[in-house]
Order: sequence, then structure tokens, then C-alpha cells
Amino acid sequence: MAEPVEEDFSSLPLPDRFAHKNWKVRKQGYEDAAKEFEKTPDESDPAFRPFVLDSGLFKGAVADSNVAAQQEGINALCAFLKYGGSQACTRTRNSTISPIVEKGLSSTRAATKQSSLEALMLYIELDKADPVIEELLPHLAHKQPKVIAADLSAINAMYHAYGVKVIDPKPVLKALPKVFGHADKNVRAEATNLVVEMYRWLREAMKPLFWNDLKPLQQQDLEKLFEAVKQESPPKQERLLRSQQAAVAASAASGGNDDGMGGDDAEEEPQEVEEIDLTEPVDIFSKIPKDFHENVASTKWKDRKDALDAFFAVANVPRIKDGPYDDIIAALAKCMKDANIAVVTVAANCIDVLAKGQRKGFARYRSRVMSPVLERLKEKKQAVADALGQALDSVFASTSLTDCLEEILEFMRHKNPQVKLETLKFLIRCLKNTRDVPAASEVKSIADAATKLLTESTEVTRAGGAEILGTVMKIMGERAMNPYLDGLDDNRKAKIKEYFEAAVVKAKDKPKPIAPPPKAAAPAPKKVFGQKAVAKAAASAKKPAPRVSTPQAEEPASAPLQARPTSLLPQEA
Repeated sequence: MAEPVEEDFSSLPLPDRFAHKNWKVRKQGYEDAAKEFEKTPDESDPAFRPFVLDSGLFKGAVADSNVAAQQEGINALCAFLKYGGSQACTRTRNSTISPIVEKGLSSTRAATKQSSLEALMLYIELDKADPVIEELLPHLAHKQPKVIAADLSAINAMYHAYGVKVIDPKPVLKALPKVFGHADKNVRAEATNLVVEMYRWLREAMKPLFWNDLKPLQQQDLEKLFEAVKQESPPKQERLLRSQQAAVAASAASGGNDDGMGGDDAEEEPQEVEEIDLTEPVDIFSKIPKDFHENVASTKWKDRKDALDAFFAVANVPRIKDGPYDDIIAALAKCMKDANIAVVTVAANCIDVLAKGQRKGFARYRSRVMSPVLERLKEKKQAVADALGQALDSVFASTSLTDCLEEILEFMRHKNPQVKLETLKFLIRCLKNTRDVPAASEVKSIADAATKLLTESTEVTRAGGAEILGTVMKIMGERAMNPYLDGLDDNRKAKIKEYFEAAVVKAKDKPKPIAPPPKAAAPAPKKVFGQKAVAKAAASAKKPAPRVSTPQAEEPASAPLQARPTSLLPQEA
């Protein structure tokens, strides 16, 4: 008796096969769809259209009840995203991410898990991470512990691949305390792994968002794990977004570095994500005491100090919301001239926290406070000098070396030796902390000022001049600083070299690549005027060269010299 012939469903449209009741038909449909997507020439191919219009097709595929078909369905989604581009991503992610987390990431099949994670990675790569994280976070409250653990593991892998610059860490960090309190040990273990991965990128900056909500024993266990991370090299983004890939390709096309993961940039010190970047801004303006201006202008120093102490308590927060602080700044600048050093010290502390809290927003106040603070550096008491120096450092962090340099160099010529000394110390700190390479004109101004300090009467000032030159040399390179060291004696050069070798800076000038020699210009063609002449020239170019009849045949004078075949040379008698 003949075996029944299975019906052939390959002629059915792919959407119909995706929704078929027979799992084998669905599985074959998923496989054929993946092949179809791979063959498309671009993202606008009609093969993508049915799936873009109906996101429910892939919602069913990634959650297929048959595990073998589900695996192929997720593979088909990966191909759809890889070749379908941003439109494929944005039209389907709201329908597919949730079933991927519930059915794919927690699958018992390793291949299904890997494909599920790859699909989530592609959703980030093609657009941005925020919509993906928004879909993942609610599953941290899922009733099944294996789903929560798989969700945490996937988030961990995403941060490892893309880093905290691409994926905002704040929403995830805020959700961590709840999973650390979960009854399932696997959930807690994955939460621990995620925190360690976050620590690789954020270090101590992450703690204010969740650390105090953990149990002391959990904090101790994590601190032990952090010790091992501190010994590792800083992490780097391992996977690029499509937008980043396009930028790299454009850079390579224009003759830049074609290494997508960094080249010279890979050796640069990565910028740390500071605590201020992870906390919400606080509106302190409404919390400032109503009698602040009255008390800070009091004739009694105790009232002035108390007013400043009250403001410091309000402003001492990680991040400050922008507001109209012009009158506050004017009051703090005026306090720099106060006869009482306690008032000066607290005023400097207020400038410090206000600049730290506002960061770039404080830049507009720099010109109003920097000169008064620099002028007050004449105080020899160390506590006052430290407070003033810290205020200057925070003001500098809100601006740039270019913004501050003119005033700094002016005060380095101050008649008061103490002001001169503390100002040059401030310049050294600026040079070590700036991330911007100084312009050539700025280097010259700094070098000229520092060279003059080498002839000062006090050793500490001369050493400061040498340290400035050594620090600038660390940024610009030895070759760039050679012109400024000509004429100095060997002892001073040796001192500058010592500071150069010891300096640790964040900005380093990169030598410009040597341009290849220009290609030799091709010989200019004959100028031919008129269309008839052009046609005649083209016709003559197609004709074969005339056969040389005699060795003595002369070549046209205008033709370039060429070696003639030896068979045409005259024979010797």
C-alpha cells in the first residue's frame, strides 16, 4: 500500500504559512522567509512589506508553541531585522520583545536563547536602546523566576556589548534593589552579575541610585567583587549602532581611521561617567532662605557666615537645576573681599558646590567669580587656600582652558608672590585635567609665562615654571616643545624632563598623519576646438598605427618619446 503523499505548502504566501495550524508548515515558512530576506538587495525590497504592515506575524513566530519551529521563527526575525533595517525594527519591537523575553530567553534550547539575545541586540543596533529597556524592565516583576533571571542576563549582555553611553543606566539601577530582595537564588545571582558589569563602566558613580537600599551583607559581597574589577582595564564598547557604523564608514572613506572599534582612540582614557550624570537635578532656588541677601550683607561677620552656611547646606547636592543665580553669584564674589577669613572660606565652598552642581550651566558665571577668587589667593592660611583652590577647580571644570587662560596668565604676573604661586599651581591642575589640547597660540603664551618663572628668586616658583613646561610637553609631545626649550641650561631642561615623565594628563595631541606624495600629473591632452575637430580626433584614435617602412622614419615632434622595438633599429653593416 502506497504511503500518503504530504501536501506541498511551499506555494502559499509566507504570511499564510506563518499563521498555519501545522507546525511543520510554519517551521518551513520561517526558514524560507529567512532565506528570502538574505537575498534582498536593500531594505525597500517588497519581501519585507507584509511583515512591516503586520507585526503580529513575528509576534506569533517568536512565541511558537513548537520549540523547533520557534527556534526558526526567531532566526527569521533576526534575518528580518538584519536586512530590513530601521523600519523593520521600529514596526515590530513593541510586539516581539515581550514574547522573546518570556519564551525565547528562558528557553531550554541554547540556540534559541542565543538567537533571542541577538534579536534584542539588533533592536538596539538599528535604532536606540531606550525602547528595548522599557520593554525589558517590567519583566523583572514576572511571576516566573527563570524569566527574571533570563531578563537580567540579557540586560547584562547588552551593557557589556554597548556600554553605558548607548544604554542609559539609571532606569536599570533604580530597579536593582527589588531583584536583590527576590527569594530565588538564581535571580539574585544574575542581579549580582549585572551590578558587577555596571561597576566596570560606572565605578562609584552608580551607588547613589540604589546602594543604600541593599542589605549590608549584600554590599559587603559586592565590594569584594568590585576589588577584582578595579584591577581590570577600562571597558570599551564592543558593538556599534548602525549610526556609529555609518560614521566609521564615512570616516574611512574620507581617509580617517577605518577601525570601527577605535584605532588611536581605543588607547585614549575613556571618560568616566560621574555621579552627576546619573542623578536628577534638584531645584535649590526655592529652598534658599528668604533673608539670605539681608544676612550676607550684615555688618556682623557671624550673620554673614551663618547665611553662607545655610546656602551651602541647600546647594550641596550632586546636581543643581538651572536657575537665576546672578544675585547669589554677585554676593559670593563680594564675599571674596570680606575681612573675615571664615566668611571667605565658606563663600569659596559655596562657589565650589554651585559650580559642581551646575557644571556646564555655571560657565556663564565664570567671569564674575574667577578674578575675585584668584585675587584672594594672597591668604597664606592653608585652609583658606585649599577652599579657594577647590572653588577654582570646580569653576574650571564648568568651562575650558581657553575660557580661563587669559585671566590665569594675568594673575601669574601678580605682584604678590603668594597669588603668583597659587595661580601657577592652579594652571598646572588645569593642564592635567583638561581634555582639550591647547591651540598653538595658547601653548606659546603658557610656555612664555612659564619660562619667565624659571628665573624667579624662590625655588618653589621656579619649580612651578618647570612643572608647567613639563606638563605642556606631556600634552603636546617633546618635539612640539623643543623651540621653547632652546636657550635653557641643561639643569633646567633636566628638571622639565623630570616633570614631563611624571605628569599624568587627560589630553594628548596626536601628530597629523603624513600625507602621501602627490601623484604625478598626467600629460595634458591636445586641445581640440570644435565638434568636427573632436570627431576627427576620435576617428584618428581608432585607426591602427601605420606600419613603419624604414628605420629612418621620423616621428611627429609633438609625440612623447617612447622606446622603439629593437626589430626596427637600423642594422649595422
